[in-house]
Amino acid sequence: MGGDPLDQVVLDWILSWRTPWVDDLVEVITHFGDTVVAGVITVAVVVALRVRGRSVDAVMVAGAMISGYLLMSGLKLVFARGRPPRPDRLVDEITHSFPSGHAMMSAILVCVVGAALVRVMGRRSAVLFVGLALWTLVIGLSRVYLAAHWLTDVMAGWALGVAWAALWIRGTARYTRRREVARVRAAAVVRRSDDTQ
Repeated sequence: MGGDPLDQVVLDWILSWRTPWVDDLVEVITHFGDTVVAGVITVAVVVALRVRGRSVDAVMVAGAMISGYLLMSGLKLVFARGRPPRPDRLVDEITHSFPSGHAMMSAILVCVVGAALVRVMGRRSAVLFVGLALWTLVIGLSRVYLAAHWLTDVMAGWALGVAWAALWIRGTARYTRRREVARVRAAAVVRRSDDTQ
């Protein structure tokens, strides 16, 4: 199963604009979204969050990325969608096309790191978040340009990545609120106990 008519139109348009120097540049760019780079960034962020005492955020980043990778791999097997044809494809890939792993994993990473930055830095993190969002956009588009994926693979990857990250962000926020409520209640009980003595 290949791309739909929109995918083919987009691929044909890209093919009409390709030039060798842009091909080389985009091949370099696309590697900044591969599994190794995402893994290194994830480990660095998790370690930095742990050092700052942000254990819940560290679990959010690591958990979202690990489970997101498993989800993405499973979806590729379920849908088993073929990639664009080889003469047009500028990179070799061995897995199925849907969803784009580069797009999905970079979207997860951007969202959970963005959430952690907001929790740590507040509004000052806006510029960093915009930079991260542009990174995932460029990575996803590089996959379409190289014909490693159909456009709809990348769009689905972004959407699934954002949705998966949102589940982790919301889940950790609820956990943090519940923990804080329990801490306040425990402190109130201790105060009442001290007052009665």
